[in-house]
Parts: sequence; structure tokens; C-alpha cells
Amino acid sequence: MKTALICGVSGQDGAYLAKLLLEKNYQVYGGARDAQMSSFGNLRRIGVFDDVERISVNINDFRSVIQTIHKVKPDEIYNLAGQSSVGLSFEQPVETLESISVGTLNLLESIRFIGNPVRFYNAGSSECFGDTGNDKATELTPFRPRSPYGVAKAAAFWQVANYREAYDLHASTGILFNHESPLRPERFVTQKIVAAACRIANGAKEKLQLGNIDIARDWGWAPDYVLAMWTMLQQSDPEDYVIATGQTCKLSEFIEAVFNAVGLYWEDHVRVNSSLFRPTDIAAGYADPSKALAKLNWQAQHKMKQVAQLMVDNYQL
Repeated sequence: MKTALICGVSGQDGAYLAKLLLEKNYQVYGGARDAQMSSFGNLRRIGVFDDVERISVNINDFRSVIQTIHKVKPDEIYNLAGQSSVGLSFEQPVETLESISVGTLNLLESIRFIGNPVRFYNAGSSECFGDTGNDKATELTPFRPRSPYGVAKAAAFWQVANYREAYDLHASTGILFNHESPLRPERFVTQKIVAAACRIANGAKEKLQLGNIDIARDWGWAPDYVLAMWTMLQQSDPEDYVIATGQTCKLSEFIEAVFNAVGLYWEDHVRVNSSLFRPTDIAAGYADPSKALAKLNWQAQHKMKQVAQLMVDNYQL
């Protein structure tokens, strides 16, 4: 039986990854900043709360990290922790940078210091690329982040690359494009749209206020993406991978798909509010996940319209 430590287990990806690893007969430790106070609502929601060994670990505290790794002795560590909202990163840039870049560095340095053969996965982000125009981003596309979140993720990416090369660690970054599920909190625009559409379909008299609906993203299904994370760590050689569907759609198309799923015409219920625009944003994100298909035999099983339908079908009012 392998042992895995998931830092950030209470989030969307952490919960789905815990479920996947349990199905693969792992002993799963789920790290949170304060395990006694955290509700672990996502673990409860997908029915794995009792099967995950919940443990307190603050990845911004080197002592906490090294003590946890020494205690758990994991075969694999998945770093999914840190501030995860692009929008919120403009309001909390210091917290974003510290929780992502310092936390990643503490994990890497702890692995190096202890010296056990741990395999390490780091949650990267397409936000590192910034705006690539109409070019599809690959693992070799230069980074030009346009948000504090993107800057922090770029720093963490290069930390992982440096430790892999300098200390021969089995450390990989998944450069994940947008991936959604019913476990998303409403501060994410996809869940905000789903929640409002479901309320309106159930009789609520409201108008959904959104920012720039002309942005375009590659939206996938989170349970597909955690399989890619696990698959990366099963490879003999550590590498970085772009994980995406390869299909890019405008936010207005996602809105249309959601409102169609509840039987409504979206333009009757949505209003654009310029005060919700971000200081800087990525006009469109395009991805080329062909390396993941070629080397991991992984490809997304759900595209945007299916994701929208699944989020509506599984939304809990």
C-alpha cells in the first residue's frame, strides 16, 4: 500500500484526488492548516471523509512541513495548497505569493533535506502563460503572467524545475487549464453562473451580474484532471505537462450552456457590470495537451458543454 500526502485536501482538486487515490488502495493523508477546525465539506460531500487521515500542516511553516513529512513518510506528495482564486489575488497579492511560492519551496526543501524517495506533484496553472494570442500553449511556451496568482504559480513552477535538475528529485508540475466541478465555491465565475441559473430556474427574481463575458478559456472537468496528476507521478522520469481539453470557448458560451441546461435564455437574466472587470486579464487561453496524450495516454473525457451540464445536474441549492 502506497501512502500519499495531499496538501490542500479540502479544495476541489484535493477532494477528487483523495477519492481517486483511495480507489487505488492508497493510504491518504489530507493536510489542512488546522485539521481540527476545518469542516472538510468537500470530502464529506463525495463520501470519503472517514477514509482520509486528516492532519494539520501549514506549508508556509518549514518546521510544520518537515515534521509532517517525517511523521507520514509519504511515497507521493501532492501540493494543491495555497490561495486559489485569480480574482482574489488582486486583493490579496502578498498572501497569494507567500502561500503558493513559499509553500512550494518549503515542501521541496523538506523532501531534499529528509532524503526519502518521495515523488512530488505541484499544481501549476495556465495563468502562468498570460495572453498567448491565438497560439496554443505548450510546455515550452514562455510565461508572461498577468495576475498576482499567475506570478506566484510561475515562481513555484521554476522552483520545482530547479529542484528536479539540481537535486534529482522526482518532481513534476501539471500546468492545468481551467477545470470545474460542483465542488467549486461561488467565488469562481463558473459556479457563480451555475448557482444563479439554478436559483432563477427555481423562481428567484434576480439578474446575474458578471464582468467581461468575452474572455475565452479551456474548461475541463476536475475529476479528469486529478487522474492526470496521479499519472504524472507513475512515470519513471519526472516532467511537466499541459493538462487541458484543447477546446477554448468564450465565457458567454459557457453562460449559454448553463442557462440552456435549466431551460432559460441567458440574455434575459445576465447583465455585464464593468466594475467586476479585473485590472488585467487574459483575453483567451488556448492549450495544446498533446504531450499528455503521447506520454501519459491521458486526454480529457469531458468538454465545456458536458461540464456545464454536469455542474447543473449536481448543483445543490
